[in-house]
Amino acid sequence: MPRLACFTCGRTVWATVPLAELFAEERRCPRCGASLQDDRRTYDRRKFIRRVNRFGKSPTGAERRVKERRVKARRRPA
Repeated sequence: MPRLACFTCGRTVWATVPLAELFAEERRCPRCGASLQDDRRTYDRRKFIRRVNRFGKSPTGAERRVKERRVKARRRPA
């Protein structure tokens, strides 16, 4: 299914057929009425996952942080 985007308001719309096969009325954004374009973000541009095991558990499965980060309360009680 092609994904269409409105560059004016930022809305993305899924279509059942490519943009060239839609009627002129269907090529308009349902929110703002501007013409829809093919979405440029159709595939994931990342080649690899950047933050593997960055937070939380280490690759061995043990917790990296022993104690809590905050020592005292963030705000005064009401």
